Amino acid sequence: MSSDNLAHQHNPLNNVLSTGTFTCVWCGLTVSALAPDGSRRNHCPSCLHSRHVVDQVDGGRSECDARMNPIAIAVLRTGDWMLVHRCVRCGELTSNPVCTDDNQLLLMRMAVRPLAQPPFPLEAFGSL
Repeated sequence: MSSDNLAHQHNPLNNVLSTGTFTCVWCGLTVSALAPDGSRRNHCPSCLHSRHVVDQVDGGRSECDARMNPIAIAVLRTGDWMLVHRCVRCGELTSNPVCTDDNQLLLMRMAVRPLAQPPFPLEAFGSL
């Protein structure tokens, strides 16, 4: 087997394209690349982790290939929720739509974290 064929077989992005599934880099769950609504998924619905496979600047394949931690929820003007990830190796940030079968408890924990752990003492509001 040539080195080109070997590299093609071990490329996680090629695996998703050919099989329609991927293995979560954090919890090991085998995940369908299609969400229940038919859209493409790039993160695990159980633990919400992802893999850095797309270069956000160039739009092509990323050389990094490291794990991406879910760090926050962003809400668009339309009301749609986006899951924000940070790469553990290079620090790049990405955002992707939340899927209907994503772990709702983890999503809510991330959404309320700024209110539960504000960067200032809540006692300051008592004097206002």
